[in-house]
Amino acid sequence: MPHIEQIPSDLAWQIRQQAMYPGKKQKDIKLEGDKDGIHFGLFDQNQLISVVSWFPQNDTEAQFRKLATLEPFRNFGYGTLLVRYIIDLSERENIKTLWCNARVTALNFYEKLGFAKTEITFNKDGIDYVIMQINIHKQTKD
Repeated sequence: MPHIEQIPSDLAWQIRQQAMYPGKKQKDIKLEGDKDGIHFGLFDQNQLISVVSWFPQNDTEAQFRKLATLEPFRNFGYGTLLVRYIIDLSERENIKTLWCNARVTALNFYEKLGFAKTEITFNKDGIDYVIMQINIHKQTKD
């Protein structure tokens, strides 16, 4: 049974490098502000196979970055579990807007999870991105 837990940044960087940037050195895949993020890993049978980093930016907004799943474990729902975990975490922390820089090739994945495209697009290192966001509302119980 998969489980998610907070992990040290160096473990997130290891999976990020293997899954997203196999040709780059680990020192080249670190993001500005990575040390300020909270990193989460999804484990299945005690193996770390997917990671995401979460960055609260103020009292009402947070960004997640670098959702990465090792190649043999893609398309089994692990990324979906991690994003849902981040949405739930954001809700618990009273975050109103959660956003990410989504690769254009992953738009359908994020739309299925309730994210909407914004008008902001950009290209970095030959990859097209669009900022996607979801508004988070606490569910009230009657």
